[in-house]
Amino acid sequence: MKNTATIIYMGTPDFSVPALQRLAAQDDFHISLVITQPDRPRGRGKKLTPSPVKTAALKLGLDVFQPEKLNSKKPKEKLLSLHPDFFVVAAFGQILSREILDVPKVLPINIHASLLPKYRGASPIQASILNMDKITGVTTMVMAKDMDAGDILLQSTTPISDHDTAQDIHDRLGLIGADLIVETIHAILDNHLEPAPQDHSKATYVKMLKKSDGKIDWTLENRQICAHINAMTPWPGAFTSLGDKLIKIYKAKTSDNPSCHEPGVIFQCDKEGIHVATGKGCLIILELMGASGKRLKAMEFLCGHKVDPPVTFDLA
Repeated sequence: MKNTATIIYMGTPDFSVPALQRLAAQDDFHISLVITQPDRPRGRGKKLTPSPVKTAALKLGLDVFQPEKLNSKKPKEKLLSLHPDFFVVAAFGQILSREILDVPKVLPINIHASLLPKYRGASPIQASILNMDKITGVTTMVMAKDMDAGDILLQSTTPISDHDTAQDIHDRLGLIGADLIVETIHAILDNHLEPAPQDHSKATYVKMLKKSDGKIDWTLENRQICAHINAMTPWPGAFTSLGDKLIKIYKAKTSDNPSCHEPGVIFQCDKEGIHVATGKGCLIILELMGASGKRLKAMEFLCGHKVDPPVTFDLA
């Protein structure tokens, strides 16, 4: 009979939920505590709302702890009292001090949504799409003081298609990460896994996205703009403006049809969509949202928003 490994799980957003659920389903693991960010005000009413991880943990009957600052005396004492074998951390939202990282008896492990050392930091999923990578994946690693710089345990890959949005990749990597963390801990307990140092000379870094990062640059080539739209969906959303109207674009495809128009010019509207000239080639907008606040197919949008080509999207 296998010994039971005691785990303290730390995570906050939707990405972190599948791994929590998969770990909780293992007979040889015991999740003694789930740590997540405090409830935050959300929505128009600013009602205090629990994180997705808290909601999932409570459904599983797990104890939840929500400290504003984990790196302080009382939280540390609480963690030490539980004598965990492992920390498992997935998008928790707080940087852990060396003192906290030293609490688990075996290892603190992080689930990161990239193939490290590529894309250390806050927006690896969006970066992989923006850069038109063909593959991405998940890395389990030993947590270190420097962000995402710890030794690699295991990695698992998945292809990125031209149609994949950040939401698509997010959901896929969440499930991959869930499988990978179970495999990782079992391999460690069976003495079948040795951590491997990252090649720090190949490390790249990505920052946290801002709303302004969603603005479309029509002078880029059509493939780059499509990648940008996919990377910014669902948040912060790829946007442009037509006159004084803000337009969000959710889905588009490239066209090789030649255009004599300047970048950003809508030169044709038809059943296929809204055709826009770019820095190289053309883009056909398939789904978008205007002032109505509803995501619409291009033809539905045109029924309520008259567009007489040629008109130009804002380039500034």
